[in-house]
Amino acid sequence: MERIVFLDRDTLRAEVRRPAFAHVWTEYGETSESEAVERLAEATIAITNKVPLRASALAQLPRLKLIAVAATGTDIVDLKDAGERGVAVSNVRGYAQKAVAEHVFALALALSRSLVGFREDLARGLWQRAPHFCLHTRPVRDLGGRTLGIVGYGSLGRAVATLGRAFGMKVLIAERKGAERVREGRASFAEVLSGSDVLTLHAPLTEETRGMIGAEELGRMRRDAFLINCGRGGLVDERALVEALEAGVIAGAGVDVLSREPPRDDNPLLEVQLPNLLVTPHIAWASSEAMQALADQLIDNLEAFVRGQPTNLVTGDRNRVISDR
Repeated sequence: MERIVFLDRDTLRAEVRRPAFAHVWTEYGETSESEAVERLAEATIAITNKVPLRASALAQLPRLKLIAVAATGTDIVDLKDAGERGVAVSNVRGYAQKAVAEHVFALALALSRSLVGFREDLARGLWQRAPHFCLHTRPVRDLGGRTLGIVGYGSLGRAVATLGRAFGMKVLIAERKGAERVREGRASFAEVLSGSDVLTLHAPLTEETRGMIGAEELGRMRRDAFLINCGRGGLVDERALVEALEAGVIAGAGVDVLSREPPRDDNPLLEVQLPNLLVTPHIAWASSEAMQALADQLIDNLEAFVRGQPTNLVTGDRNRVISDR
């Protein structure tokens, strides 16, 4: 009989059906990293959304057969060590393409139409005192006809590209930063930086991608460009981004992810109040439809594994392939 432990059930607001095999199910609303080993001591299957399972923890969990990540990104798991110990790792894929893509464009539209700035102007009574029927205090720009640059072309990047083309945008797909050759249908990373009106990030967080957008990269972007990050917070140097926004190096940014979540008081993106900076609390993926699809696929993964026909298994190389094609 399998013993299943869900470490952070409260991260998923959806109905999670019980697997169709003999099991004991235990769930915790939340679990700290220091509590994980004790709670998984008897587990054969661990479910985690954001609770890290590093090599030191895995060494103390000899019964564990499967780590089922209730998300796409698996950077919370030491994949190499798990593989060496014979612990399978699965993730959930393709459940949030619509949700994330729509959020990317919600941010892009809000920035291009200066919605936050106009809201502030109305709160200050500027329209109420204006001599004309409309208020021309902020720039208003269309997305149609502009260039959308996409970094990370997995299922999410593809969904964003589809919406971009529906808006009438030209789409540039970035080659990996530092790549020696540019694949057909792509543009070099440098060309996408300098050529995009809206640059959106969907790459996985790895040692190669950490801090991939810093002061130098921001300096290569157009002064009227927007940066959107609904990927991973660590992809962007947050201090450099604030400085770029304050100095007018780029026109605006929309961010759904931060380098530390939940954030604490020292995050530079939360220390400023700028009309051209929008920060949302990691909810691009979290439509009710997407969360239910995630929950259903999560249990599908468990059932397939127990049947001996595992699906959505991840290794270090595989994780990169599915997330950044």
